Amino acid sequence: MIRSLDLRGKALTKAGYQKAIPRAKLDIAAALVAIEPILQRVKSGNEADLLQLAEEFDGVRPPSIRVPQSAFDKALADLDPKIRAALELSAERIRKVHNDQTRGVTTTKVVDGGVVTERWIPVDRVGLYVPGGRAVYPSSVLMNVIPAQIAKVSSIAVASPPQKEFGGLPHPTILAACALLGITEVYAVGGAQAIALFAYGMDGLCEKCDLVTGPGNIYVAAAKRALRGVIGIDSEAGPTEIAILADESARAGDVAADLISQAEHDVIAAAVLVTTSEKLAGDVVKELEVRVAKTKHSDRIREALSGIQSAIVLVDSIEQGLDVVNAYAAEHLEIQTQNAAQDALKIRNAGAVFIGRFSPVSLGDYSAGSNHVLPTGGCACHSSGLSVQTFLRGLHYIEYSKDAFIDISQTVITLANSEDLPAHGEAMTARLEDL
Repeated sequence: MIRSLDLRGKALTKAGYQKAIPRAKLDIAAALVAIEPILQRVKSGNEADLLQLAEEFDGVRPPSIRVPQSAFDKALADLDPKIRAALELSAERIRKVHNDQTRGVTTTKVVDGGVVTERWIPVDRVGLYVPGGRAVYPSSVLMNVIPAQIAKVSSIAVASPPQKEFGGLPHPTILAACALLGITEVYAVGGAQAIALFAYGMDGLCEKCDLVTGPGNIYVAAAKRALRGVIGIDSEAGPTEIAILADESARAGDVAADLISQAEHDVIAAAVLVTTSEKLAGDVVKELEVRVAKTKHSDRIREALSGIQSAIVLVDSIEQGLDVVNAYAAEHLEIQTQNAAQDALKIRNAGAVFIGRFSPVSLGDYSAGSNHVLPTGGCACHSSGLSVQTFLRGLHYIEYSKDAFIDISQTVITLANSEDLPAHGEAMTARLEDL
């Protein structure tokens, strides 16, 4: 079901480890070609074009693209009280963590009379994408909306695909989650067309956004790449992935269950175990056979675990294992070792790190308080997960007095002339002429 890879006795470079444990191949170039006509239809079109695109790609024609207030009211009234309580508790924990991510004003006195102040300013308007394919993701509503609200973004819109079984509306649990957070601007539109709607806006329907965040399929990722620059984006989220670093102290049933939990998302999801223990590796294989057969989405999970992107990797030591997982830079990384807390401190590259037996990825997906919109495909080497910071921009305010200006003017003039930009220097000397 899952391939084995023996790296014992091999000291590879970062690139070498990455080559040994590849991700699933995604033909983003083909997706870019496929979505280009869609982007153009939205850019030059109107609501009728969006309704037609919904019929073509979602198999349903929504009554309207903008979700009416009555749909939110009904979704919230019909929401299972247990689901509502779970969403509210998760939202409370997400707020608690993300409230600590706010940024203050920093004022630096460079010299007497020369001050630079940095203020963190929210973007004016964001579009948040919530997928709706194989599963429904009200948790993604919480993870996207709450940080934007804490950042004090004044205008927040959500898009989620229309669903056949709900008359062309997004899934009612998505709408209920939006209602719980006070979000009433929601559009029944999915895929590349949703990203295009946020990027270009549409007269009489949707105002253009400055930033788009949220995960989606390859066509959503391709649209974000194609439109980056027209809008800001958080990342081009790819298939989900889990890596687990474990030694003989880990429990095979826990490890197998956690690998399965992420393989459940997609047939190209990645599940990687890196371990020093041959016994654990063998026991995990046995557990996978039993547990995959019993779980609901067994066919999808089996295909994901059988893919090139999934593996059980044997290493000589935890130190080598740390090198492997730092090179792999997983979206989700679990540390299940005897010294998990200490080993976790040696992690440099991961979307989020889950420490010890009682911190599985599933906890972070919903209710730990952390964010589950995380970098995939190795992007954790250079990118962070979604946070309040995603929705903020640092803006410098520069204020120099006359004396401070005079004191530094010759330095600026010298540097301007050294770059053959004399007009820059002349902007300084013009003030010296009229003091």
